Amino acid sequence: MSMERLDPITVVKEMYIECSPETLFSFFIDPQKMVQWMGSQVLLEPKTGGAFRIDFNGTDMVAGHYVEVEPHERVVFTWGWIGSDTLPPGSSRVEVQLHRQDKGTQLVLKHTGLPDSRRPTHLAGWNYYIARLQLVLQGGEPGPDTFAIPTTNAKGNKVEIHDADLRNEGRFRSKDRP
Repeated sequence: MSMERLDPITVVKEMYIECSPETLFSFFIDPQKMVQWMGSQVLLEPKTGGAFRIDFNGTDMVAGHYVEVEPHERVVFTWGWIGSDTLPPGSSRVEVQLHRQDKGTQLVLKHTGLPDSRRPTHLAGWNYYIARLQLVLQGGEPGPDTFAIPTTNAKGNKVEIHDADLRNEGRFRSKDRP
């Protein structure tokens, strides 16, 4: 069962996933596992102060650092988009809590410090990526990452995607991304 919430200060995504906390935890600290569900290239140094960087497509990149790493229970990292004025690198915080439950794990993801204008798109993004993570953990192949379509072209100009394309793809407008 999945639950999501958008409140005045936080984006919260909760989901039960049938795997151990140990297995789920590894998908937030191991670069080879993370790129199976998020990003095309990542730099992860899972220790306090260590780098946290996700390159989605060579253009859209998140950067921050690990704040806390509690093996198999909790990981906290900062988050922000390289080149963004409204959400620069490290300006928000993501906390992932893992709670053993029955034969699996209850994942609770809280993203705090987002500007009002960024909360809806980040909720959509976390819904998308956590669903991809769950699919990978169930042995599935999530397919191409439709959120990773570049928002700029080779000349650095913003790429506009039409609303009809977005409904078909299930993603938000590129102008809503950094």
